[in-house]
Amino acid sequence: MVREYYKGYSSRLGREMEALIFGATGLPVVVFPTSCGRFFDFEDRGMVAALAAKIDSGQFQLFCVDSVDAESWYNRAYAPRWRITRHLRYEDYLLHELLPLIRQRNPDPRLLSLGCSFGGYHAVNIALRHPDLFTGFVSLSGAFDLKSFLGGYYDQECYYNLPTHYLPNLTDPWFLDRFRQNSYVLATGQDDQCLAQNQALGRILSDLQIPHQLHIWDAKNSHDWPTWQRMMREYL
Repeated sequence: MVREYYKGYSSRLGREMEALIFGATGLPVVVFPTSCGRFFDFEDRGMVAALAAKIDSGQFQLFCVDSVDAESWYNRAYAPRWRITRHLRYEDYLLHELLPLIRQRNPDPRLLSLGCSFGGYHAVNIALRHPDLFTGFVSLSGAFDLKSFLGGYYDQECYYNLPTHYLPNLTDPWFLDRFRQNSYVLATGQDDQCLAQNQALGRILSDLQIPHQLHIWDAKNSHDWPTWQRMMREYL
């Protein structure tokens, strides 16, 4: 399998950012780690190996990115306003530094986002905020309502980064038309602590007539890597 390590300075974040790239061709996939995770977690947890045959056959190319969750959503040492600003700078990094790197390596016009648990939030949020750039998402056990992370703080930028908040009120045809052309997959489990959040997001997408798949697995310990490996092989 083609495996490339990438490291570069991000002017938007003011620090080095790292990534791992797997595969040479195919549908490009931006892979987000779980809460405060690292770019190598997807490989270390067996997720890359679970997709090895599809990567080697040229179906997918994975771009496993680093997170800044410990500096944003999980950074209780700083005020919520600073933390949401840090999250937005992370989005700027993804859009203006990572995506050009992806386009240099892969001409496929499609782009998928993928993540598990808190990574599922990132995958869903960026795909919905930028449906012209991301043509789909796959979220495994995603967590989507992060209002509790902000200690009661809430402003317009918080609102527009919480999918279960901004989607129900969305009427802009520019977004809705693109949503309806894209591909969205939610997967969770009967015993998953994020089950209700996935069901809520599924209902919102249905109300907006946005095509999507919501899969609820009857599996024990569904919020864990072995189940996510099986889910990923099924939906990617």
